[in-house]
Amino acid sequence: TMKSDISISVSELGSLLDHSGPHKEAEQYIARVFNADRSYMVTNGTSTANKIVGMYSAPAGSTILIDRNCHKSLTHLMMMSDVTPIYFRPTRNAYGILGGIPQSEFQHATIAKRVKETPNATWPVHAVITNSTYDGLLYNTDFIKKTLDVKSIHFDSAWVPYTNFSPIYEGKCGMSGGRVEGKVIYETQSTHKLLAAFSQASMIHVKGDVNEETFNEAYMMHTTTSPHYGIVASTETAAAMMKGNAGKRLINGSIERAIKFRKEIKRLRTESDGWFFDVWQPDHIDTTECWPLRSDSTWHGFKNIDNEHMYLDPIKVTLLTPGMEKDGTMSDFGIPASIVAKYLDEHGIVVEKTGPYNLLFLFSIGIDKTKALSLLRALTDFKRAFDLNLRVKNMLPSLYREDPEFYENMRIQELAQNIHKLIVHHNLPDLMYRAFEVLPTMVMTPYAAFQKELHGMTEEVYLDEMVGRINANMILPYPPGVPLVMPGEMITEESRPVLEFLQMLCEIGAHYPGFETDIHGAYRQADGRYTVKVLKEESKK
Repeated sequence: TMKSDISISVSELGSLLDHSGPHKEAEQYIARVFNADRSYMVTNGTSTANKIVGMYSAPAGSTILIDRNCHKSLTHLMMMSDVTPIYFRPTRNAYGILGGIPQSEFQHATIAKRVKETPNATWPVHAVITNSTYDGLLYNTDFIKKTLDVKSIHFDSAWVPYTNFSPIYEGKCGMSGGRVEGKVIYETQSTHKLLAAFSQASMIHVKGDVNEETFNEAYMMHTTTSPHYGIVASTETAAAMMKGNAGKRLINGSIERAIKFRKEIKRLRTESDGWFFDVWQPDHIDTTECWPLRSDSTWHGFKNIDNEHMYLDPIKVTLLTPGMEKDGTMSDFGIPASIVAKYLDEHGIVVEKTGPYNLLFLFSIGIDKTKALSLLRALTDFKRAFDLNLRVKNMLPSLYREDPEFYENMRIQELAQNIHKLIVHHNLPDLMYRAFEVLPTMVMTPYAAFQKELHGMTEEVYLDEMVGRINANMILPYPPGVPLVMPGEMITEESRPVLEFLQMLCEIGAHYPGFETDIHGAYRQADGRYTVKVLKEESKK
């Protein structure tokens, strides 16, 4: 790696910015492997890949359709580019698992209504959809490509760079199938996340006609003139690993290990005394496929689901902890997932995403049988320690060090039950649903709000003072890791549940050291309260 960090002046290596020499050959090779007309290697992650696609596809003054559950890089795009957003409205279930955008949202009549309702909006030129969702739900992309009446469609597929290498993903990814007449399809993928490439390695795949010279201006605008050749080379290497039967074997192996793990969790749940973890999945997973979410099924917990529209990726495994039923009913006994995540972290196992009562694990090509067994062992060890009601300082030493006096005599069951009671008190399922159901009012675009901030026209107020004030930055709590309030939006009495949800997250952290929620755009002060940046009153003009 160190030896590959050489000057860009070496002519034999060509140029990443000019797509010449070995760089050009690598991108042509990647395009063939990933079934694209054109592919671009990106060395600063899919956050940058998303901005490149957006800068080219949505010029200033245009309107875009964008997934409200978009990655924050796309919010940053809207802060950089003077566009008017119209948001797709995805669903979510009681667990807080992010659902898909209903089919009705893609229909011409629905879009026409939204354009009419949105100040300064024109017919959208570009659409952005997160596929898959963070929790592993894939769309019927053939339907979206056919139905959505825009010039270009961007599938942000950061978490699924492997979909071209197994037949179970056919028709569920951007590069699946052939060209779509009159449209350009983009797919951005994080090569570094679930394939074998260095951190920051990403790809843009294009299917359709673009002005390559103009597109490359957007590419160069966001690309360093001194790329690390190790990142570039690892991107091509990842493609080489996935080519042909070798790639299919790698992905099929991941799918098989994930399904075996799912079945083992179910077996342990059946055989365990008392409680055990469950898996968010259909009742029967005997077939190797992306399992469809159907309207006549209840396991997924979504209301009014469209048939043949959303599918669960088998390698994205969501475990459920006790405390909540799939319909949102709260149980008397509960183990918040954040406690399990802290225990697993003590044992070197990183949870990809933690919800109130669910934990997400990714069975990538690097997860072998040994690692899967290590996770199973850690989960059974947690149950054993929990049932013995060990002291927090013995079971979660890192948490204990956050506040030794507070946790000195506390036992694990007391901790779990107290946090669970706090969640029940706030009626989390209902609060979370209402918080994401009614969007804050868009007073100005994210771009306009950011320009106000750059001119120093902001001030900080406490969280509970933000009703009726225009937010300057995005507010993004993790979990679930998607923007809750966008720059330029105002929380009103109608959207007050947004504020109540944020206040509940802050309250848990205030009561229990070490359980503070990471909220992008909110700043924890010395007194434990949170402040946010809003526009000064005179800046509304």
